[in-house]
Amino acid sequence: MRQLVLSPRWIMWHLLTIGAMVTCGLLAAWQWHRAGSSMGSALNVGYGLQWPVFALFFGYMWWRMLSMEIRRIRGELPEHPWDADPEPEPEPVVAAPAVATGPSPFGPRPVRARPVQADEDPEMAAYNRMLAELAARDND
Repeated sequence: MRQLVLSPRWIMWHLLTIGAMVTCGLLAAWQWHRAGSSMGSALNVGYGLQWPVFALFFGYMWWRMLSMEIRRIRGELPEHPWDADPEPEPEPVVAAPAVATGPSPFGPRPVRARPVQADEDPEMAAYNRMLAELAARDND
């Protein structure tokens, strides 16, 4: 395992992780300092609390990647995820078709709708007459 931890690839990962964690710590300290100044606000306090969480995340991901690499070398994990034995695919579930309870708005439309009669809705009938006059004018 010492060869893995001291390999050039992992030395670069160690340096990147340490750099990211130190940067997050410096940003947290800056935000705390800023929160205590006359221009500070609750937003700075929130950022001051958030940056250490980011640093912990970087550390956790470094540890997770290192432990996965160790498990892969020991043979506990496959070389690549796609080399693992695939799990059998489950049988597809076929749902019963839904039964419509009323007329569908997506069904066929009548070719010609019946105009509204004046005794049914006088305003609608007047509107339809106006539309018919406009259509006749456009056709002329």
